[in-house]
Amino acid sequence: MNPALADMLARYPRRSADENLNALREVLQEIALLGLWRGKFFENAAFYGGTALRILYGLDRFSEDMDFSTLSPDDSFNLERYHPYVEKELSSWGFTAKIETKKKSTRSAIESAFLKANTREQLLIIEAGEEVAAGIPANQVLKIKFEVDTDPPPDFDTETRFCLQPIPFSVRAYTPPCLFAGKMHALLCRSWKSRIKGRDWYDFIWYVGRGTKLDLHHLETRMRRSGHYSEKGILTEDRFRKILMEKIASLNVDRARADVARFLPDTSLVEIWSRDFFMAVAKKVKV
Repeated sequence: MNPALADMLARYPRRSADENLNALREVLQEIALLGLWRGKFFENAAFYGGTALRILYGLDRFSEDMDFSTLSPDDSFNLERYHPYVEKELSSWGFTAKIETKKKSTRSAIESAFLKANTREQLLIIEAGEEVAAGIPANQVLKIKFEVDTDPPPDFDTETRFCLQPIPFSVRAYTPPCLFAGKMHALLCRSWKSRIKGRDWYDFIWYVGRGTKLDLHHLETRMRRSGHYSEKGILTEDRFRKILMEKIASLNVDRARADVARFLPDTSLVEIWSRDFFMAVAKKVKV
C-alpha cells in the first residue's frame, strides 16, 4: 500500500466492517477532491454540506454525499468534464472506480453523478482483512453521490481551505456562517415525511457548540428561494428563533437519534437529546 494512503487510513479505528467502510468512503472522498482540484473544478465551484464540514472543518461524524455549487448561476456547467480527473486520481492511488452521470427526468439546476466501486475489492485494497471483506456480498457497490447546484442562492461567501492528505492541495468552500445557514435551511425546511434527518440536528449542535455565527441574510435568501419564507419584511432574529422553536416542538427525537447513530463514533453522544435540550441549544445560536 502507498505510504501516504496508509497514513490516511491510520486516522481511523478499523475494528469492524462498518468502521472499515466509513474509513474507505472518506478516503475516496478526499482523493476525489484532489482529482477535482487537479481539474481546476474549484475555480468554478465551491464545496458545502456535511462532507465539507467533516473533511475541512472537523465535524466528528461521517457523511455520505458530496455537495457543491457553482460560484454564480451557470446553466452551461458540465460536471462530466471533471469525471476523468477524479477517476484518474483514484486509479493512481490503487482504486478502481467509475463515475456515472445521473440522467435527469425533469429539468433541474442540479447536476448529479455517482462514484461507484466494488465494495469488497476496495476493502481489500485498504487491507481491511479477508474476514471483513468476506462478510461483504461480492456484488455490493459502494456509492458516493456528487451534486452541483448550478443556480445557487446569491449572497454566500467562500474561502480557501488546505488539505494535506493524500498530498497538499486546496479546496474552495463556503465559509462556516454560510455553511451554518445552509444547514439551518435544511433543518427548518426539509420535507421530513417519515424520515427525519438526525444528521441535521447533530450538525446544528456542532455549530452552536463552536460558537459559529449564523449568516441570517443567507438563510433568508435560501428560504425565499425555496418558498419557505415569503413575508415582506426581512427575516429578523426574533422571527428566526420563533420558527426554530416551532420546528423543535414538532421534532420526533427518537427518530432523529436513530437516523444519525450509524454516522457516529460513539452513540452516547446523542443520549442527552430531547426537545428541552434542543430548545436550550437554540437559545445559544449566535447570528
